[in-house]
Amino acid sequence: MIQQQPPAGRLTFIRRAQARLGSRLVLLIFTALSTALAIGASQALVGFFGQGDALSAAWAAGLCSLVLSAGLGQQILAQLALQQQWTQDLHRHASQDPLTGVFNRRHFLSQVEREWSLARRYNTDCALLLIDVDHFKRVNDGFGHCCGDMLLCRIAEACSETLRQADVLARFGGEEFILFLPHTDPLGALDVAERVRERIERLNFAWNGHSIPVSASVGVAALQPKHLALQQLVHEAEDALHVAKLQGRNCVRASAGLLSGESSSLMRS
Repeated sequence: MIQQQPPAGRLTFIRRAQARLGSRLVLLIFTALSTALAIGASQALVGFFGQGDALSAAWAAGLCSLVLSAGLGQQILAQLALQQQWTQDLHRHASQDPLTGVFNRRHFLSQVEREWSLARRYNTDCALLLIDVDHFKRVNDGFGHCCGDMLLCRIAEACSETLRQADVLARFGGEEFILFLPHTDPLGALDVAERVRERIERLNFAWNGHSIPVSASVGVAALQPKHLALQQLVHEAEDALHVAKLQGRNCVRASAGLLSGESSSLMRS
């Protein structure tokens, strides 16, 4: 990914000097420069008014220092605001999917890796949902990619409405979304998956006067002792999603062995 450059400000030369000389030396130079300018300007004012007493010189030096400090301070604050905004934008672009606004795949895996490791170390529950929009290619082919993009945004919003603060939602690729549920047991994960499926199915989505039915298939996997890597959990959710798509779509399927003593494939339709 190509990173954007920070916005051009009026103190670009300060950033370059800071990178080359260091912050302390740049601050020393500007302090000396401001002091010299204040002294020079005060002497010019005293000479202009023809009064050379100490009080006039002090007033002139103070006035010059105030003007220079205010002007330079305003410029520095403006530059810092631009720099802060650029940093925030860069972080957002690095972590968010540009279309839907949810996390992207890279940021999701990075963040969830830490959460998953903690869950495995302290033997706490966590689960993973993989959500696939049914017949999404038909929407793109029949109504265009703009319609498909809008549909993905609506689905991301619908999924987000079901989340707790600690849950992590991301666009996993194409028409797939992935949802990590910390501190969630298998039954709780299945309940969340069903609520997500129902909310997507109830979307009243229309494009150019055409009502478009929407549904999604969901694969569910939960942390088990056999899982040694996060990718194993992802693969199990992918397998469960594949079963859901093979068995009619618009349903929830659990990974093998998710619920001991019960069927590993649950239909929620």
